[in-house]
Amino acid sequence: MSTAFQRLWAAQAISAFGARITREGLPIMAVITLGAQASTLGPLAAVASGAALLAAMAGGPFVDRARRRPVLIWADLLRAALLASIPLAAVLGALDLPQVFAVVALTGAISAIFEMASHAYLPTLVERGGLVAANSRLAATDATAEVGGPALAGLLFQWLSAPIAVAVNSATYVASALWLATIRAPEPGPVKGLREHWVREFTAGLRIAWTDRRVRPLLAMASAQGLFGGVFSALYVLFAIRTLGLSPSMLGLAIAAGGAGALAGAALAPRLARRLGHGPAILTAMTGAGLAVLITPFAPASPTAGLATLVVSQLVGDALAVAGAVLAASLRQALVPQAALGRVSGAFLAGPGAMAVVGALGGGALGAAIGPRAALLIAALGFVVLPLIGALSPLRDLREIDAVD
Repeated sequence: MSTAFQRLWAAQAISAFGARITREGLPIMAVITLGAQASTLGPLAAVASGAALLAAMAGGPFVDRARRRPVLIWADLLRAALLASIPLAAVLGALDLPQVFAVVALTGAISAIFEMASHAYLPTLVERGGLVAANSRLAATDATAEVGGPALAGLLFQWLSAPIAVAVNSATYVASALWLATIRAPEPGPVKGLREHWVREFTAGLRIAWTDRRVRPLLAMASAQGLFGGVFSALYVLFAIRTLGLSPSMLGLAIAAGGAGALAGAALAPRLARRLGHGPAILTAMTGAGLAVLITPFAPASPTAGLATLVVSQLVGDALAVAGAVLAASLRQALVPQAALGRVSGAFLAGPGAMAVVGALGGGALGAAIGPRAALLIAALGFVVLPLIGALSPLRDLREIDAVD
């Protein structure tokens, strides 16, 4: 891999840990410093998700009209400044919950723009044939941050006062920006054209994705994953604790197993592509992930046996899901024109994100009506069936990513 990619990778690693510390740390700070209650934490999470969804819809055109490296640098610096405002307000005795809500919303939106710009920037640093390997490394870093970030946040907030811990988190984004600033690889200028309303440009990204018969099933499957994943996000904790009798620490162990599986999945992706071909590898990974998820609703109502079942499901399911996601992202980068990658990335964030909201709301109602186990079973069956979308498309015959046109 080129030196430019190595520097992007380093910046992404630092930024990934920063994002996880922010996600876990700001609610911790709201509870410890400001006495936030459970009724506050739900809206706090919803604000972050909603802001990211809006940014995904409106930010894609902005990413396509700009050079991506400066966007990444400014996104890091803006997130650093937002987080730095918290310890500053604490020192001045002015910190309150409205400021925390504003910081959570803005950092969520900027993080979504950072993700879109990073996805669009990578193909300028890596040849098409190296995209799978590059995305695998980035996914491995994300998986490591998913496992270690929450733990690091807990340690920081235990060792330091909450506002000072947030200041340390702010420094991670500054470090990421400095790494990005050292990249000297030339970047093609954005395609100039007449600017349209962001809604039209967002729908243009959807249209570009939907028009390509190889990208269309990726978007459809990702949206279906968002829908069924939303059901799991609404009911998984309730099912594990009340139905299976797991303690919070046991649930944390099961979730950590998913992070370990994701790390393994990042390494598995290139091997699957070489052995099966790119398209069949995506479908195989998604089918295996769906079958692993299907184990969850059949977990015995016993803490020990239930935990063992969830660990297997998380470990295998997350490994295969991440492998499929790495391959799908690499294919998208190879197929979508550079000038449209930002808008298409926005479509791939917004579509599944909106469906996840629908799934969470519907999952909560379904769980109340028929019970968490039955509702999770319906969602798990959806995960098993959704690879049929790809099996009935040209993906089943697509072998080499560097041979696509």
